[in-house]
Amino acid sequence: MVEQTIQNAESIIKKWDLNSSSSISITPLFHRNRKEAKEYLKCVMDLRGTMHFLVSQNSAPHKLVIAQTLMQIAMKRLEKEFYQILSSNRERLDPESVSTSLSSYGSASFDVEEDEADQLKVAGESISEVERVSALAMADLKAIAECMSSSGYGKECAHIYKSFRKSIVDRGLYLLGIEKIKIAVKSLFNGEKILCDHVFSASQTIRDACFAEITTEGAKNLFKLPELIAKNKNSPPDRIFRLLELHGAISELRPDIESIFNVELTSAIKLQALSSLQKVGGSVKTLLTNFGSSIRKDSSKTPVSGGGIHPLAQSTMSYLSSLSDYDRILSDIISIHPPIDNALFPESYFNDPTVIEAPKQAASVHLAWLILILLCKIDSKAQLYEDLSLSYLFLANNLQFIINQVQTSTLKHLLGHQWLSRHSQKIKQYALNYESVAWNRVFESLPERTTSELSYEAVKDCFKRFNAAFEQVYVKQISWIVPDGKLRDELKVSIAGKLVPVYREFYETFSTKLNADFVRISPDDLGNYMSDLFHGTRISSSSLLSSSSHSKGCLLR
Repeated sequence: MVEQTIQNAESIIKKWDLNSSSSISITPLFHRNRKEAKEYLKCVMDLRGTMHFLVSQNSAPHKLVIAQTLMQIAMKRLEKEFYQILSSNRERLDPESVSTSLSSYGSASFDVEEDEADQLKVAGESISEVERVSALAMADLKAIAECMSSSGYGKECAHIYKSFRKSIVDRGLYLLGIEKIKIAVKSLFNGEKILCDHVFSASQTIRDACFAEITTEGAKNLFKLPELIAKNKNSPPDRIFRLLELHGAISELRPDIESIFNVELTSAIKLQALSSLQKVGGSVKTLLTNFGSSIRKDSSKTPVSGGGIHPLAQSTMSYLSSLSDYDRILSDIISIHPPIDNALFPESYFNDPTVIEAPKQAASVHLAWLILILLCKIDSKAQLYEDLSLSYLFLANNLQFIINQVQTSTLKHLLGHQWLSRHSQKIKQYALNYESVAWNRVFESLPERTTSELSYEAVKDCFKRFNAAFEQVYVKQISWIVPDGKLRDELKVSIAGKLVPVYREFYETFSTKLNADFVRISPDDLGNYMSDLFHGTRISSSSLLSSSSHSKGCLLR
């Protein structure tokens, strides 16, 4: 049997000897005929068994020499076949194809004949050509790896595999970049893990070593990039969004990272991913702290024209609205890296336990704190106005803008109904304060009750005082602005509700007793003039004085 096995192996192995002058020596064995390739592997395994027998018997050394020579020829051939299969199936053995092939054709083995493979059905459906070829290539690689490993040539096989597949992984990482870190982990690394485990399933030592050598350098560099980005001390505030996306991606991928890099040889990769996660979180905390400081340090001294929206409120709320979309990531980071300011913040300021979910508390607290810093700064900006009524209008405008930004973003769910309700009440108070300071002189120019007992001089004096007071308010406030339509209408309705009915009664009682020099404004004109307010209209006193044919009547003559 020993003699027969050696002779049989010699006829098959030498036929495919790479050093043979025959043209068949350059033909890929596994591509030409799977049945013959199967016989080739079988004869190598039989030869290996014979060699073990000869060694154990310590006899026929010349036969052992012949067998060893044949084995070396066979291993050279299998090394070439192994590389050719890897090379010719380069595109088909991409991570996505590997995952699909194993899930739909996982039972495929080298024993599948070519004709049978063509007719293979999976769950009653034909698999695609790419999946079929990919699965067969993986079966061939596995069969060769098992044959070489069992024959004592596992290192040589692993070396070919590692060299070739590392270049595939490194190029894939280069093309994907840091922005597609999820694809790198879930597809590239996971696919490589699946392929490596499949090809070297017979040896855990080899497959672990192969996978570690193929992926460690690229994976460590990939997970190092977020840390390097986080270390940039001159990062602009909007860099935080990229860091949040990276933190969210790595956090989400941690179970996959733990599962894919699950051996001691790849532990450095997991440590690097964790380090980046911590550094990115720390950088986000720093950027949040710096952002709060930048609000406090805003030193602009120019009042906003007409009491409109301050640029600081616009930029801050735009930033916070965008931040709120990352509430869960922010909460994770702030829970681990709490900003110092948060310890000073009364939770009752915003907390509405019926609305805010527990996982979002940390983000809610800090975002509410940043809005409080903004509101305090807006209060200080209001003091820049010389006119007290305009400062109240400014406060109402800016708080209304902030509430609108909250209501139209994720901030609404983070801060809750109680926060919105409390600050809406503040707007009403600012509006009442504005109305009282700005219009009180106009209100007081008219008698509380209209009676026919007033003297001619008293009536004339009332009309003169009303004209002067209304003229002063109108000319001053025509350039003031209320950007929010609802607030604008509420202010007009409130003022008109207090002014027009009283003036109408007074007008209808006494207007016929005086000439037009004293009775300049009809009740309808008053309503029309009121409609001009809060649009930021640029108009001078002189233009009003000269418009004697004004459609609303002559206010100033």
